[in-house]
Amino acid sequence: MVVGDFPIETDTLVIGSGPGGYVAAIRAAQLGQKVTVVEKGTIGGVCLNVGCIPSKALISAGHRFHEAQHSEDMGIFAEKVSVDFSKVQAWKGTVVKKLTGGVSGLLKGNNVEVVTGEAYFVDENSIRVMNEDSAQTYTFKNAIIATGSSPIEIPSFKYTKRVINSTGALALDEVPKSMVVIGGGYIGTELGGAFASFGTKVTILEGTEEILSAGFEKQMAALVKRNLKNKGAEIVTKANAKGVEETETGVTVTYEAKGEEKKVEADYVLVTVGRRPNTAEIGLEQVGIKMTDRGLIETDKQCRTSVKNIYAIGDIVSGPQLAHKASYEGKIAAEAIAGHSSEIDYLAIPAVVFSEPELASVGYNEKEAKEAGIEALASKFPFAANGRALSLNNTDGFVKLITRKEDGLVIGAQIAGPNASDMIAELGLAIEAGMTAEDIAMTIHAHPTLGEITMEAAEVALGTPIHIIK
Repeated sequence: MVVGDFPIETDTLVIGSGPGGYVAAIRAAQLGQKVTVVEKGTIGGVCLNVGCIPSKALISAGHRFHEAQHSEDMGIFAEKVSVDFSKVQAWKGTVVKKLTGGVSGLLKGNNVEVVTGEAYFVDENSIRVMNEDSAQTYTFKNAIIATGSSPIEIPSFKYTKRVINSTGALALDEVPKSMVVIGGGYIGTELGGAFASFGTKVTILEGTEEILSAGFEKQMAALVKRNLKNKGAEIVTKANAKGVEETETGVTVTYEAKGEEKKVEADYVLVTVGRRPNTAEIGLEQVGIKMTDRGLIETDKQCRTSVKNIYAIGDIVSGPQLAHKASYEGKIAAEAIAGHSSEIDYLAIPAVVFSEPELASVGYNEKEAKEAGIEALASKFPFAANGRALSLNNTDGFVKLITRKEDGLVIGAQIAGPNASDMIAELGLAIEAGMTAEDIAMTIHAHPTLGEITMEAAEVALGTPIHIIK
């Protein structure tokens, strides 16, 4: 401790202000705790600044541009549609600024102190917060670690001007003529699809048999794959990206597929092969917090680590790396600190890909139900038989319900189609509330809406569909 560094006391100290950290801080403050948040970057973390929010803004702008060019079948013709990408980026920036400013206001309004700097554990009740010109010690009764994750860099594709990660892709000042995307998971598919909508020639190199193979059924991914190909994208599966040569104006990527070595040239190569937890260099070893061999922090059902007064949430613990999972865990941790009996339960946690069409899943899919020994029924209704989808000229996709055969209990659902990200909430609630297919079928849904498809799928499960032949 340096001379003059008198420790500042707080009840709960939160490291990180992303969707997990800021939610945990606000919930802890609501429960009467004196809360301090330590953030080394910008309020809102990766999600609000260089992840979820700006990527969805870019996807939305890409959809607008693509639709303006391709609405002839609705009788709408537009000539010389163009993109001013600097204005797209400026608009995206306003979206980010509004949300990060809103979060700052919420923290201030809940009397949460925000400190800028890097946190390092000294012991199980204190940390040092360091920035360029000073250091300060904070003591706490409880701490919540919410430091998030960072893009994985692979040795043969070191990040440079033209070898970029998701953060770099979102900061481009031009629409590339061409782009190679390494990794066909949700980040690669979303960003690859966004640039394809702007007219970029996209090549996706995926190491497994299909894109979006983790968490989504093959028939769902097939719809996305077809849409990408319709926009001129090339998708190479079972591909091994081997290396890259970079020039001032572009890259040449070497990859192997079907036993052949091939090369593809592009303006940029976007590497999206996953994210690593930010658990290094914050002093976890100083307090003996147990970790997995993947660098994840081990926690119990209340998000408590092996050190009883220190909690961990979000991308640094096991489970899917989802912003809403982090927020959920943040609330659980704050409530556990306050002495509540709250525990995590991931059964009704949704997963969403903002592809085209959108994909969403919650609870069990068919395969998972079978593996769990549950005798289940899968009931599907297509968007093509829905009036609202037809009037939107957007009919690709379906809603599939997974129900328990013995009593019709809803245990899972998958949606591929427009607004799937919004529609999945009803089915998450159905699972959480222990509802049956009959409960959904007997709920009057407004007409004409996409929400009716959920009701129709429930009627399929009951054997009484109206708008498709049984």
